[in-house]
Amino acid sequence: MTDLAALHEELRRLAAIGDIRGFAEIARDMHPSDVSDVLAGLEEEDRIRFVERLPPEIVSEALAEMEEEEHPEELLAALIPARAADILEELEDDDAADLVGELSPEDAARILSDVDVEERADIVRLLRYEEDTAGGRMTSAVVAVREDGTAAEAIEEIRRQAEEIEDFYQVYCCDDQRRLVGVLALQRLVIARPSTAVREIMEPPPAVATVDMDQEEVARLLARYNVPSIPVIDGDRRLIGRVTFDDVIDVVEAEQTEDLLRFGGVGGEEALGDKWHEAVRRRLPWLYLNLMTALLAAAVVVFFEDTISQIVALAAVMPVVAGLGGSAGTQALAVTIRRIALGMTPAGSGLRLVARELVVGLVNGFAVGVVVGVVAAVGLGHGWPLGMVVTLAMWGALMVAATVGAAVPLALERLGVDPAVASSGFVTAVTDIAGFFLLLGLAAWVLL
Repeated sequence: MTDLAALHEELRRLAAIGDIRGFAEIARDMHPSDVSDVLAGLEEEDRIRFVERLPPEIVSEALAEMEEEEHPEELLAALIPARAADILEELEDDDAADLVGELSPEDAARILSDVDVEERADIVRLLRYEEDTAGGRMTSAVVAVREDGTAAEAIEEIRRQAEEIEDFYQVYCCDDQRRLVGVLALQRLVIARPSTAVREIMEPPPAVATVDMDQEEVARLLARYNVPSIPVIDGDRRLIGRVTFDDVIDVVEAEQTEDLLRFGGVGGEEALGDKWHEAVRRRLPWLYLNLMTALLAAAVVVFFEDTISQIVALAAVMPVVAGLGGSAGTQALAVTIRRIALGMTPAGSGLRLVARELVVGLVNGFAVGVVVGVVAAVGLGHGWPLGMVVTLAMWGALMVAATVGAAVPLALERLGVDPAVASSGFVTAVTDIAGFFLLLGLAAWVLL
């Protein structure tokens, strides 16, 4: 057992016997993420009891590190306002705002009334911004110096501000209206002569986020320019905060989870920890939508009922054509949605991307169609005419699937609709309908 695993086990043992003092002594030297894992694994009554009695500095960081599915805000709401306020005051303003933002308006007002006036103002200010924007993700704790000062003055100002801000990765330079004008590298500041003007050693900021910028775009900026934080400005270019890399990691994880759930036909708003009835409520509409599209494919089959009754072997081939068409459509769909997510679909590139997938479908369709056609001709007892029909149907189905799999998400993205929401069900419906129609239509034309 590793040292960390042993500490986890010891914390669980102490929690089981109710030794809060012993729990706190060990938890104080552990990372908050590890403490949050232990607290999340306790029964609800024990969890609340420990949150009530552990030192606020331990509880605050543990709650901030808990996953959304573990609902740390419910623990906060279960406390008396004074205790909850003590915990919030230990947190950075952005973490405190995240917790308060998940509370009901009544619980939020009740708890905030006991928070220190200045810290309450910071939290309320952050809560004004949408959660999925740069403003909703930022912290207002920034280290900034005046551009018209000297290096010596900047060092003294940084030292003063650092007493209140625990972690900072960049120093920002502002004018007398607090408008962002540059970034100051600490190395250049340290080696500069004390009398050197700040504006002479500062550099333009490599990336800046506006307060209403979508969080995904902020994540892309941070990854593209390899910076530890992104300054956030308002409409007048005044510096109001920063988004740090640890927040962006959370954004990327949340967005990928949301896209994956939507791609699988699950509403992106479903939380992984939702109760069963919430999961039913969110998933059932998507199943009804898929049912409607499946009925369209079934209607094609009914239309060619006479053809199937005369050539029963077609019933064995139909799921093969539909299945491979669906796989090809999903491949094109996954690649295209990923391109969109990474910002790799600039204006005017849509036709080129669709043409690329059409060529892929053309080649793959022929390669797979020939194999399936040979198997059908030899194994189903209807000779080469059936093999030719199956080959052509498979070829056409994969071309349609690849083309639609690329075109649908691109079209939805241009219309301002999340391509991960509706693409999967629509592409599956089109590929099934196209595959059945090509196979049964060609069979009726060629074989009967």
